[in-house]
Amino acid sequence: MDKDRLDQIKQDFQEQINKIGNIKELDTLRVQFLGKKGVMTQFMKGMGKLSKAERPIIGKKANEIRTEIQESLEKVKNDIEKKMLEARLEKEKIDVTLPGRTCHCGVHHPLNIVTSELEDIFLGMGFSIVDGPEIEWVKYNFDDLNMPKDHSSRDKQESFYYRDDIVLRTQTSPVQVRTMRAQKPPLRIISPGRVYRSDEIDATHSPVFHQMEGLVIDKGIAMSDLKGTMDLFAKKLFGNKTKTKFRPHQFYFTEPSAEMDVTCFKCGGVGCPVCDNSGWVELLGCGMVHPNVLRACGIDPNEYSGFAFGLGLDRIALTKYGISDLRLLFENDARFLSQFN
Repeated sequence: MDKDRLDQIKQDFQEQINKIGNIKELDTLRVQFLGKKGVMTQFMKGMGKLSKAERPIIGKKANEIRTEIQESLEKVKNDIEKKMLEARLEKEKIDVTLPGRTCHCGVHHPLNIVTSELEDIFLGMGFSIVDGPEIEWVKYNFDDLNMPKDHSSRDKQESFYYRDDIVLRTQTSPVQVRTMRAQKPPLRIISPGRVYRSDEIDATHSPVFHQMEGLVIDKGIAMSDLKGTMDLFAKKLFGNKTKTKFRPHQFYFTEPSAEMDVTCFKCGGVGCPVCDNSGWVELLGCGMVHPNVLRACGIDPNEYSGFAFGLGLDRIALTKYGISDLRLLFENDARFLSQFN
C-alpha cells in the first residue's frame, strides 16, 4: 500500500470516467470507487497497517485523490444533466409562428339547461328546491301517496325493487312526502331528479329518466290557484302568448286531477309536426292533493289543502329542441351535445 497504488487508482478512474455516457453509468462508477466496498474505501481501511511515518503522507495523498474523484464525478454529472436539458429543450421547442390551437370548451347538457330554466322560473315564484334519496322506502314511494296495493306500478315487473320494502323511486313524489312529514305548512317546493322504471330502451322510453314535481300546501288553496300557477309557469317557459287547457285525468295522489296542455311553442297553436298538427302539446299532470295523502303525512285536510304537479324533464328537452330520440340524451356524444353551446 503506497503512492504507486494511489496513482494507479487515479489513472484507472480517469480512464473509466472518460467513457461515461449517462447518469446510470456515472453512478455505477461512483459506487465502484467511493461506495462502501469501493476501491478508495478499501484503500482507506487498509491504512492502519502503515507505519506512523507513512500514514500521514499516504493519508494526505489518499484524501486529495478522493476529493479529485468526487469533484470529477460532480463535474461530469453536471455536464451530462446540462446536455440532457439542452436536448429536451430542443425537442420541446415551440414554434411561436404556428397558429394557435382552438380551445374546445364544454357545454351544458340539454337536460341541465331545461332543469336550470325551470328552477329559475319556480324560484322566482317563491318555490324552494328540495332533494331526496333515489333509493326509497316503498311506504314513501307508494303507500303514503294513496297508491292501491294492486296498482300496476307496484308490480316487480314495473319497478326496480332492492327488497320488498325498498325500491328505486319511480317518481320524485317521495320527496314531497318527506317534506310534508318534516315541515309544517305552508309549503311551496319543487323536487327535480332522476327516477327509475322498468322500461325497455327505445326512442321514447328509458329505465332512467328525469322528473320535476311541485307541491303547494297552505290554508285555502283551491283549484284556481293551481290553474293560475301553471298558466304563469307555461307563459314564463314558452312566452306570454302561450295558452293552457286542462283535461280531466286520474291520479291516485290528487283529486280532482288533470293533465295540462299548452299551445305548441313551434307553431303557436296553428299545427305542425311537433304537435301532430293539433296545435297543443301535453306538458304535465297536476291536481289537488288527495286528503288521504295529507293524513298520511300528518297534515289535517280539514285545515290545509294544496296542489301538486309533475312533468318530465326529458320530454320537455325533446320537445323544446326538436330531438327525435331520447337515447341521444344519455349517450354522451360530443357531436350531439356541442349543438347546445
